[in-house]
Amino acid sequence: MRWIGFSKEKKAAAFLKKQGFTILKRNYMTKLGEIDIIAQKEKSLYFIEVRYRKTGSLVSPEESVDPRKIKKIINTAKTFIQKNNSIKYKSIYFSLIAMDNNEIRFIPNAFTLNEI
Repeated sequence: MRWIGFSKEKKAAAFLKKQGFTILKRNYMTKLGEIDIIAQKEKSLYFIEVRYRKTGSLVSPEESVDPRKIKKIINTAKTFIQKNNSIKYKSIYFSLIAMDNNEIRFIPNAFTLNEI
């Protein structure tokens, strides 16, 4: 089943590139967690979670990101920021790409630091 996740992340990365994003990292992992895609656009840095659900699932892709997952993403992002020169960015966003069947929805500011 992991190959489905990789294929959806690849599709999400292609979508972002068409929107003018530069992909910095895919599947960035630390002992704290994983971030599916780290991208930049202009002077903004985006930490992006990719979620896919089949039509008819009990929860939408958006609803499937729980507070525990948000906390892992934020803590992993903090590690990335500390290890990289992220001071050059004006804004940092925690984003979501929600996919069901062939529809892709990009939510640039899906959650904030206040949610942990």
